[in-house]
Amino acid sequence: MAININQLADEINKQLREYADGVGEEMEKVARKVAKDGVKTLKLRSPELSGSYAKGWRAKKVDGVWVVHNATDYQLTHLLEKGHAKVGGGRVGARVHIKPVEERMIDEYVKGVEGAIRK
Repeated sequence: MAININQLADEINKQLREYADGVGEEMEKVARKVAKDGVKTLKLRSPELSGSYAKGWRAKKVDGVWVVHNATDYQLTHLLEKGHAKVGGGRVGARVHIKPVEERMIDEYVKGVEGAIRK
C-alpha cells in the first residue's frame, strides 16, 4: 500500500496542530491559576494596615497575557517595595512583599508549562 507524501505531510501537520492546541490550552490554565494564586498571596502579605491596599490586588488578562496588579492603590506598590524619602528628611525602609511572590509565580509557571509539555 503506497501513501501519498502530501497525505503524510497533512496528517503530520494535523497531529502537530492538535498537540500545540492542547499544550496552549494547558498553558493558559496554568497561567490563570498562577495569577490567581499570586493575588491571594499578595492579599495576605500586603503590609498596609488599612486593608484597602491588600484588597486592591487583581489578576486580569491584557492582550492575551495575565497581569497581576493593584487596582486601588497602585501608587503605593513601588513606595512600599523600594522604600521612599520622608518629608522631614530620612528614609522609610522598604517592605519587600511583591518580589518573593513574583519569583514564586515564575517558578510555578515554568513547572506547570513543563508539565503540560510532557503530558
